[in-house]
Amino acid sequence: MANIKSQKKRILTNEKARQRNNSVKSELKTVISKVDAAVKASDKDAAAEALKTASRKLDKAVSKGVIHKNNAANRKSAISKKVSAL
Repeated sequence: MANIKSQKKRILTNEKARQRNNSVKSELKTVISKVDAAVKASDKDAAAEALKTASRKLDKAVSKGVIHKNNAANRKSAISKKVSAL
């Protein structure tokens, strides 16, 4: 454990950020898998709705600094390609 007061604070804030980031990443995996499940089931309406939700979540993760913007763009491109192939 650190002796410096500011470093003790940084340790606490870093832990909060780590937990928040893990939560957001987990949620991203969930919404993307919902898109994949809807595509597998050939449900066009559900896939389109899931795509919309996933795109918003990805954009939000970028704005919070959880993932890089190019990572989000690649993921959005991949899932929209699957949905448009229906």
